[in-house]
Amino acid sequence: MPASIASRLWVAAQFGVIAAMLAWPAHWQPLRAAPLALAVAALALAAWVFAYNRPGNFNVRPEPKDGARLVTGGPYRRVRHPMYGALLLGCAALAAAAPDAPRLLGWLALLLVLRGKSALEERLLLQRWPQDYAAYRATTRRFVPWLW
Repeated sequence: MPASIASRLWVAAQFGVIAAMLAWPAHWQPLRAAPLALAVAALALAAWVFAYNRPGNFNVRPEPKDGARLVTGGPYRRVRHPMYGALLLGCAALAAAAPDAPRLLGWLALLLVLRGKSALEERLLLQRWPQDYAAYRATTRRFVPWLW
């Protein structure tokens, strides 16, 4: 399958899972510390990504934009896909705020989708910057610093 078609499918799956988690009828719990902390962490990480990575370089699809530069500093110094991490944190906050099996399964589905999307993105980044991205990938975790 061509990368552009796979890219569109991964993005559609990502937004579909997030939409399903948001649309599922909620039994909201009173405001608790854990969901609030997860939401704040998600917003802080997303803000750091947007502050560090110039807008013309950022892409929702896994393909690097024409004229893009490889970013390895700021939040990217800690993890290769910090925006995916922010999405996972935000959806974990949603699942913790209205805990039920469908939302938990939605979070797990999002994790799998972002794992697949990041694998495609990394293949494309290796094609664009073979040596630089290979060296960066060898020293930086995918989603969670020091772990994964």
